[in-house]
Amino acid sequence: MTKSWRDVNVIYQIYPRSFKDSDGDGVGDLRGIIDKLDYLKGGQGALGVDAIWISPFYPSPMADFGYDVSNYCDVHPLFGTPADAQKLIAEAHARNIKVMIDFVPNHTSNEHPWFVESAKSRDNPYRDFYVWRDPRPDGSPPNNWLSIFGGPAWELDPTTGQYYLHTFLKEQPDLDWSNPKVRWEMRKVLKFWCDLGVDGIRADAVRWIAKDPDLADDMPNPHYRPDMDPFDSLRHNKSRYGRDLFRYLKELTDVIEEYPDRVMIFEDYPDDLESTRDQYLGFYSVNPRVSMPFNFQGMWVEWNAKSVAEFVNEFQGMLLPEHVPVYCFSNHDQARLATRFGKDHARLVAVLQFTLPGLPVMYYGDEIGMENGEIPFDRIQDPVELRKRTLNQAQAGMPVRTDQGMHMGRDPERTPMQWDSSNFAGFSTREPWLPVTSNYQTVNVATELGDPASNLALYRTLLYLRTQHPVLRDGDYLQIPDKHEDIFRYHRVNSSEKIDILLNFSDNEVTVEDCRGDIICSSYMSSKPAQDSDTITMRPNEGIIVLRSQQA
Repeated sequence: MTKSWRDVNVIYQIYPRSFKDSDGDGVGDLRGIIDKLDYLKGGQGALGVDAIWISPFYPSPMADFGYDVSNYCDVHPLFGTPADAQKLIAEAHARNIKVMIDFVPNHTSNEHPWFVESAKSRDNPYRDFYVWRDPRPDGSPPNNWLSIFGGPAWELDPTTGQYYLHTFLKEQPDLDWSNPKVRWEMRKVLKFWCDLGVDGIRADAVRWIAKDPDLADDMPNPHYRPDMDPFDSLRHNKSRYGRDLFRYLKELTDVIEEYPDRVMIFEDYPDDLESTRDQYLGFYSVNPRVSMPFNFQGMWVEWNAKSVAEFVNEFQGMLLPEHVPVYCFSNHDQARLATRFGKDHARLVAVLQFTLPGLPVMYYGDEIGMENGEIPFDRIQDPVELRKRTLNQAQAGMPVRTDQGMHMGRDPERTPMQWDSSNFAGFSTREPWLPVTSNYQTVNVATELGDPASNLALYRTLLYLRTQHPVLRDGDYLQIPDKHEDIFRYHRVNSSEKIDILLNFSDNEVTVEDCRGDIICSSYMSSKPAQDSDTITMRPNEGIIVLRSQQA
């Protein structure tokens, strides 16, 4: 019997290609995940994870590494078999670990049978499963919409003389969600996986499933500069967040609600401060009993006490009691914590994330402090990197560079998990699909398990504390003003416990007053900060957790 979602400590994202290779082909797989469930679960020497989210493992031509799905209800042979998926679910549940899978509703692969049929003729029964339109009189695309991965969002099909829409790669045609048949098929997919025992669904790129019904042009972005990504030249006000978005999502969550203790988490990146509140509350309004959006804003917040406090307080202040926050500071599309924030700051992020309310989501390898890898040109796998190099440099009249370091793609944050100091970091017995990060001999699970001051030791402690102190999961949140501008301090409190969290964002020691209580965790791990009856002298970039008596 797995935990209820309300009691889950953390959701641990696994990018299956890079987690553990069980069959020696250089690519991670489902059996590799099964082999590492004992590392993830609670217990002696383990991390303490009680929910995993697995990125796509469906059949796919791999134009976008599984986010171009050719069959929603099967397993790609690279990752295993349907029997492996069932075994993974069963083995996870036996260890009290919930299983969440990725769901890609906006688009399919161009090799999906629906699209293959759709492209045969204008009157094919599957034609209206996708967004097809005639060219403009001059033969150009139907409107000015752009692909996230570069260039126009339209591809001309010479067979039928029409364009089809692709918000991502041309190999990922957008489904037409205004078609009730499409929505019915998507609900069937959810039923299939819930019947198989999956506990949660992460819904990918949902803001794109509803578009302007008239396909009007997107507005220009008045803040665009030539040094920005060409995609940002438009506001994308017509190509996404259409009027029916939340109705479509409600239909999906109605399916989720048919099953006990299931959830759906929506991927969304709010555009700006003006729209953030409305977008978050819109997603929460879909069905707060079983669904909620990720909050990714912490990835880009300015790294100081004032800005981080404002980010947290504004978000917590807009939520209703039934809303569950889902703080996420890294994932498979964004730079790793230790790279984005720096190693010391990444430990502070961990204390912050695991002491905020709701469901925290972490990315594999963050617990050991993995950094972005350096990908030589001849090892690049990500189509985004290759396509944007070509488009951006052609636009500038430059030859395509073949050096590393342009960082236009997502390979650097998808490198293999570093299990030990052996060849290929214990990930595989052969050359992995992406190179192992160069510091794997010191930054790995085996080494850090033996180090009580390691990054892994910090994560294990924080997850243990979330288990032992439910107030950290569901207690009230209240910021505590502090006279030091570099300190962000807040309470977590319920009827039986009060915990203070203090985060020092400076590179200097800071003495904080009115800190009576037991220090139960410091991000330094090797020792606790100096403390007397009423004050604590915090070290640079230190986060601490103080258990107070209710009278204190």
